[in-house]
Amino acid sequence: MGDIAVVGIDCAFPGAAGVQAYWDLLMRGGDGIGPVPAQRWEAGDFPAVSGSGGFIDDADVFDSDFFSVTPREAAAMDPHHRLLLPCAWRALEDSGRAPGDLAGTETGVFVGVMGGEWGRLTMSDLARVTPLLGAGSSAGMAANRISYHFNFTGPSLAVDTACSSSLVAVHLAAGSLRTGECDTALAGGVNIVLSPSLGMVYGQLGLAASDGRCKPFSADADGIGRSDGVGLVVLRRLEDALADGQRIYAVLRGSAVNQDGRSNGVIAPNRWSQQRVLDSAYRRAGVTPDQVAFVEAHGTGTVLGDAIECAALGAVHGVPRETPCAIGSVKGNLGHTEGAAGIAGLIKTVLALHHRIVPASLFADRENPRLRLGERGMRLLKSPMRLPRGESLAGVSSFGMGGTNAHAVLGSAPRLPLAAGARTAGAPDAVGVFTVSADTPEALRRNLAAQAEAVARRPRGGAAALCRSSNRIKTGLPHRFAVPVRDTGELVAALRRAADPQDAAGSGGRPWGRPVVAFLFTGQGSEFPGMTAGLHRDSPAYRRHLAEADEALAAHLGTSVRELILSGDERVHRPEFAQPALFAVGCALARTLTSLGIAPAAVLGHSLGEYAAAVTAGALSLDEAARLVVRRGALMAELPAGGGMLAAGTGPEALAELLAAEPGTVLAALNGPADTVVSGPLEALERIGRALAGRGVRVKQLPVSHAFHSPLMAPAAAGLRTEPVRCRQPAVPVASTRHGRMLRHELMDAGYWADQIEEPVLMDTALGALVADVAPTHLIEIGPRGTLLQIAARGGRAAAAELLHPAPGAGATGRELAATVAALYRGGLDPLWEELYEPGHRVVEALSPYVFSSAQRHWDRQALVHTAQPQPQPAGPGAGPPPAAPSAAGTGAPADDPVLLAVVQAVTEVGGYPPERVVREARFHEDLGFDSVMIMQLKNQVEARLPRVGEVSVQEMLPALRSVGSLAAFLDDMLLARSA
Repeated sequence: MGDIAVVGIDCAFPGAAGVQAYWDLLMRGGDGIGPVPAQRWEAGDFPAVSGSGGFIDDADVFDSDFFSVTPREAAAMDPHHRLLLPCAWRALEDSGRAPGDLAGTETGVFVGVMGGEWGRLTMSDLARVTPLLGAGSSAGMAANRISYHFNFTGPSLAVDTACSSSLVAVHLAAGSLRTGECDTALAGGVNIVLSPSLGMVYGQLGLAASDGRCKPFSADADGIGRSDGVGLVVLRRLEDALADGQRIYAVLRGSAVNQDGRSNGVIAPNRWSQQRVLDSAYRRAGVTPDQVAFVEAHGTGTVLGDAIECAALGAVHGVPRETPCAIGSVKGNLGHTEGAAGIAGLIKTVLALHHRIVPASLFADRENPRLRLGERGMRLLKSPMRLPRGESLAGVSSFGMGGTNAHAVLGSAPRLPLAAGARTAGAPDAVGVFTVSADTPEALRRNLAAQAEAVARRPRGGAAALCRSSNRIKTGLPHRFAVPVRDTGELVAALRRAADPQDAAGSGGRPWGRPVVAFLFTGQGSEFPGMTAGLHRDSPAYRRHLAEADEALAAHLGTSVRELILSGDERVHRPEFAQPALFAVGCALARTLTSLGIAPAAVLGHSLGEYAAAVTAGALSLDEAARLVVRRGALMAELPAGGGMLAAGTGPEALAELLAAEPGTVLAALNGPADTVVSGPLEALERIGRALAGRGVRVKQLPVSHAFHSPLMAPAAAGLRTEPVRCRQPAVPVASTRHGRMLRHELMDAGYWADQIEEPVLMDTALGALVADVAPTHLIEIGPRGTLLQIAARGGRAAAAELLHPAPGAGATGRELAATVAALYRGGLDPLWEELYEPGHRVVEALSPYVFSSAQRHWDRQALVHTAQPQPQPAGPGAGPPPAAPSAAGTGAPADDPVLLAVVQAVTEVGGYPPERVVREARFHEDLGFDSVMIMQLKNQVEARLPRVGEVSVQEMLPALRSVGSLAAFLDDMLLARSA
């Protein structure tokens, strides 16, 4: 059989809310048994049933808003379903993936659930039956709801084989994975003790423990104590889990299921069937019983059941071996979780293999001598047992009351050599982006606080691997937080600040679309020795892309610009080196961003920056642009020395008289309405500068070697004009600073590049055209020093855009790149996060699971049935005319808009929402959780409240069901049409 990896776990058991709490309970030998909560039933009313058992705290809590379930539907849902949904979310997170990433995939869901107590409690009064109760009480819906809410399209089934249900579910899930029916599977079970009825049955059968405690294999064993429980594991084929780098807790080597057949009673255990299922499981797993170190037994603590199970275990495991086979049963800690019993035992076994220590079995201090464990080659674990190095094997048994038996064989996770890239640990101070997302601003703050406390419990150290895990797991929800950090101390401080209600970062504004990004490529004058050295040290992606650009240039330049840049060589200011160096930086920065999933909607290059812009847009290949840039720099280096450039904080009109008085001076760049650059002889520029300064105009001499973009460039332009240029139409829109507009069908050929040398840079009008064409939400400067963003800010051309720079000067490191990615993630981008991290940081780190809201509770059955009761219905599945409706006061509808008020009232009645929640902007599916049945009910409610509208077909309504407001507008139009 193909091995199956357990890659994710979540659970909640009595006294153990979560995986770590469960393990802690087991290791300290604790138990979760306590008195029956008054919420379930009054223990004194049922003296035949023990007043104790295992009960999950807050089993009535359900974050219905998170799962887009209406309050009315949540109240009608079986609590088993309500427990499973958040458990599924957390288990998938624990597997190292954002649950939303699996939407639309053939992920399978296999859930063990025993009986149908909720249906019996809520559906027995036929006068109160509703569609919501019908769907809410179906056992089959336990799995189907997970598939529906997570949009999984693989097999989805509930399994009821009584107490073995959840282990049978795991067996079926493994089979589905092996046949290729699904690639990921959620498997497990759930049990809630809703009433004393089954306890009464156990008592009448003589199977109930008087104190409500299971005491497996103990001399004091006297029967079963019932308990709650929910647990799910995420399963994948072992080879897939290894290929995806997932953490593997343990490996399911094989499993088997059989039936007692016609034995000594339909509810009596059968030794021979139990032996056969163990033999079959070991055969399928390719192991022999002597290799199995321990067995997590069914172990209910009934005298007959324990005796039969030990006889079967002894018959299989009583073979020559170095040490006896250890056995135990988690039911001593939890009680009998019935439909979840198998998954409780399996999760215990998986954790034992993962931690390489097997917890002691509770009540083992008074071992039942009649079981003859020693004679049968077994020992009851009275203290924790450490597992030796190498592979360890274990078995898990679960037997159903009706004779369906299951046994699973598990092995410890394989120890594999590190991949080549991961052999070297990542830098301990590497920067990453830590992400958290949630469904509401309040939920975001709640989860920020939870992550802060979880990280604070870790030893202080580097945070890059934690950040990378958060990018894979915590990024799928609408309200987003992201922060660049280097170590866990810095991360804890940032999370705590953001969790503070007074901090704006924690509000995590919800992006409603993807960001529209434009790249602005800096030109000559921004270079300096050692530029981007800090980014080169921190970013593996930038190192790789700078090396690619350097290789393309070296073929023509004959030397390495990368070495020149990083060594701090002053030659970087000479045109023959400055221009290739800036081109390399621009290309490397742009390619680093695009490799991170940041694709520009348009590009703009300032002078020399147009070459890297052309490469990014696809108008030139990297090799072709590299050749041209080297030729351009060499031609300019051959020009006679002299000349310079002067930036002036004024418009061209104010300069006209001064330029006319100074022959040889020209406008070199029109960067903004009051941002102009003049080029010409140095003496003339000095006189112009003094005159402007005397008028109070800001002036600055630019650090350049020549009077670029002036007639003095004519020899270089002529040399470039004769160059053959292999170019093509750009794939990304280009705002041309040569023409001052968007390129239409022009090619960036030799003529373009020659004119570009001596003609002025029309930055202002080019940027205006770019903004008009693509309406960018973010402008990113691509260059080693901040220049163009300052110009854009002064000019006011893109006032609404956020300005970002991944390498804004000499002190820049990888933090600024990370901050750029973080800002775009907050703005709606889903980056390709892996490119941000070195291979040594691409490891799985455990994160605190999602913290759901505990504000909503659903339990009281009588109130539920009353709440869910509709009025007599006219026809079809919808509800009829409601009783007294809420007034406009307290709703989201103004009193002078009767149609909107009627829609709000109808939504309130059908969904059970408080009126203030039903605002005009609320969307029916995404925000209110309406499904097709509710839409039918809504239709009937609207017709009853607005009789003048008459009958409205669902087909007519569908296009208007975008939001509460759009439906009201549609009905308004219908009223007007029918009045006319």
